[in-house]
Amino acid sequence: MPVPGAGDGPGPAPAGHRAPAVPDEAAVRTPVPGDSLEPLVTRPGGGGGAGAGERAVGADAGLFEVLRGVGAGPRGLTEGQAEARLARVGANAVPDALDPSWPRLFVRSLRDPFTAVLLCLGLVSAAVLAWGTASVILLLVVVSCVLRASGEHRADRSTAELRRLVATTVTVQRRADEDAAPVTREIPVEELVPGDVVRLGPGDLVPADVRLLRSAGLTVHQAALTGESAPVEKAAGADPGDRGVLQDPRHCFQGSSVASGSATAVVTATGGGTRFAAAHRRTGKPPATAFERSVQGVSWILIRFALLTPPLVLMANAALRGRGLETLPFAVAVAVGLTPEMLPVLVTTCLARGAGLLARTHGVIVRRLPALHDIGAMDVLCVDKTGTLTQDRPVVHRALDAAGHDDPEVLRWAAAAAWWSLQLADLPAPDALDEALLAGADEDTLTAYDGVTALPFDPARRLATVVVRTPGRLGTQTLITKGAVEAVLRRCALSEEERARLRELADAQAADGLRVLAVAVTERPSGDRPREHGLTFRGLVTLRDDLAPTAAEALARLAARGVTVKVLTGDHPGTAVRACRDLGVPVAGVLTADRLDTLTDAELTELAAGTTVFARCAPDDKTRITRALQAGGHTVGFLGDGVNDLPALRTADVGIAPREAAGVTRENADLVLAGKDLTAIDHAVAAGRHAGGNIATYLRITLSSNLGNVIAMLSAGLLLPFLPMLPAQVLVQNLCFDAAQLAFAHDRPAPSALRRPSVLDPRELLRFIVGFGALNAVADLATFGVLAFALRGPGDDRALFHSGWFTENLLTQAVVMVLLSVGATGRARRRPGPVTWSAAALAATGLLLPVSPPGAALGLSALPGVYYGLLAAVLALYAVGLLAARTRGSGSQGQAMSKPYRRGSSVTP
Repeated sequence: MPVPGAGDGPGPAPAGHRAPAVPDEAAVRTPVPGDSLEPLVTRPGGGGGAGAGERAVGADAGLFEVLRGVGAGPRGLTEGQAEARLARVGANAVPDALDPSWPRLFVRSLRDPFTAVLLCLGLVSAAVLAWGTASVILLLVVVSCVLRASGEHRADRSTAELRRLVATTVTVQRRADEDAAPVTREIPVEELVPGDVVRLGPGDLVPADVRLLRSAGLTVHQAALTGESAPVEKAAGADPGDRGVLQDPRHCFQGSSVASGSATAVVTATGGGTRFAAAHRRTGKPPATAFERSVQGVSWILIRFALLTPPLVLMANAALRGRGLETLPFAVAVAVGLTPEMLPVLVTTCLARGAGLLARTHGVIVRRLPALHDIGAMDVLCVDKTGTLTQDRPVVHRALDAAGHDDPEVLRWAAAAAWWSLQLADLPAPDALDEALLAGADEDTLTAYDGVTALPFDPARRLATVVVRTPGRLGTQTLITKGAVEAVLRRCALSEEERARLRELADAQAADGLRVLAVAVTERPSGDRPREHGLTFRGLVTLRDDLAPTAAEALARLAARGVTVKVLTGDHPGTAVRACRDLGVPVAGVLTADRLDTLTDAELTELAAGTTVFARCAPDDKTRITRALQAGGHTVGFLGDGVNDLPALRTADVGIAPREAAGVTRENADLVLAGKDLTAIDHAVAAGRHAGGNIATYLRITLSSNLGNVIAMLSAGLLLPFLPMLPAQVLVQNLCFDAAQLAFAHDRPAPSALRRPSVLDPRELLRFIVGFGALNAVADLATFGVLAFALRGPGDDRALFHSGWFTENLLTQAVVMVLLSVGATGRARRRPGPVTWSAAALAATGLLLPVSPPGAALGLSALPGVYYGLLAAVLALYAVGLLAARTRGSGSQGQAMSKPYRRGSSVTP
């Protein structure tokens, strides 16, 4: 008998259930002139929504008043009424969830910490009349905000298009006109309006605030509104008593979901008028993910350094060189040079490009952009067995005789019994086991017998019996019985010893993860009454779960990427172990739910890491196992499709659901797959590591280069009788480097970055940039000797020094971009990529700008030929040092982004 699943829609009330009486529409409908909603609705928060201003309809209003207040009846609205109301009240969406416009994104980008620091530094420059410095800083701010707003705008549009691919729909009851009969159909949730009559079933999200018209066994999860973890009973005819609005059993609210039962309800509020929207406005945006907190941690560390730089430069120059506020523009420029202004732009671009590529090529929808990085950091994936590792149907494994030897005749008898049970008992379709028997037998077997009568499978007897005419023997019939081993053995003419031996044979097959059917036959004269006793035992048919076609390959690829798969199933442990073994997955350990109940959280955390199969799991068990894996330092992904998977899916670092999952499960997932296929998850892991690798490479190169330049700049400022570079030159150099670094968003990371989970670890990152930043500073300071030797003679030493260091800084940054972007293996790409071409453009700028008219405007001048020869030697030594340091640090600093993490871990800035 089919069991209602997560995807089942609302159905009729069970037999014996009396739905509360609902007044006829003609009796309750109060005509509203022009069907206008003007007196009924308002626009709270300035955006879509309805129902907050219902006409004298309170929480304790009766059904008559509710229907009258929304100008509707139990038969639903007409299509014309619905269209008019939608145009008046707007889409059924939370206002804050609407995609912001480009100008709003631009203004919002000004609140970024780096941008705010740049604006402060620009104001300081303007206050001391350093207009050149202030102008360049303002240019940096504008460029950064324009790029970020444009990138986020494109990402929002792409995400909106992706959301439409998995858009939640609602079953609504509408009429073509006033006299037409209601028609039930699916519409997008956004098109729902007050007065619509909707139907709800298990797994459905409640699409708006509704008043129940009738219900059958309805329970609702409303933790998002009340914090109650257990489902709450709802009933159309219940007495509300003195409970609050949210506890009123006659009402359901947007943000909740149906746990069980079915209902028909009328919509009372949509969009910004719902109680969920009001709660959403009070609570604000959701908490940051671990990835976002890690980026924020790095950002605030750098911001503190940037804010400390100007006063340190001023104090040092005042103490050692007797300089005053004239060095402030230079100090500001150095602080700007330490700031990775393009970090928000690059993060958004990397994640949005990866999400778009996944949707276009593999049908994977990323509903939350940071989740793409999170799945790249995933090192444990929890899955169910059925539908993921195996298909939801068995297949014949072997047919054994009483001695345990292969015997095809046993399968033929079992298939004949399945075929005539289906034909003679007039069954609508074979069950899963009979279907497997029919698929495993040849067609000649099914037509070799002529059926007489059949007694279909009875769960109480655990048997099915058919009677067929014996081929070639007139007046003789053969009775075939198949079913549970113990039930068949009781009806066979066997000694106790023989029964015990056959039980052991069947138990051995079951322990191997196989389902076992016993088959017995007997011959009777045609006139005798068929009786199931004194049968001859013929053998056993074993069946296994049919493996998912792509599961073995996908599991091997995930293992190669360092992702461990854990099987969390409600099935028998032997069945799950068998599926793992057939797929080539090593089973390190097995835990069942009864054992879980005896373990403390600490003990489970220790055992979970080394356990592959968790069997007989209830929903609470899956959630507890997920938390235990996280407590062990793992980044956990959870693949689920039913309402019972929702708690574990929410708990996991990355919640994954197939597109056909229950609506509430799909809406709470971070990633939505086109199908329940592990291959798609492998593609998502690769895309996440691709994006994370590019972000990590950008941070390593940018921060190490910036830190080295700042150290060298500060040192040179104290050693030289003049500033090593003019403020405008420092800022232009920083602008050139920022522009070149945007290429990292389009780069392909080294293959080694895709083979292991990776995460942004601020502590490891800081150790990396300090080491390589110091090396960069040494290369910059080595330029002192080159400049001192090359610039001896008449001329403006200041202009030549500025030009020489400007060129050297851009060339060293180009070398860093190329050498540190090829990965820890040190293997160069087969052909130049975006980063290589961008580094070449940066180097060309460093060589050509000093001899160009714009360079002259910046105070730069042409350099003597001997300088370039000496600079080439410095760059060569610098490259050798970089290669040596990278090779030595490939196991630690080079892996700065490779440490697993779990959601909730972060570094306090």
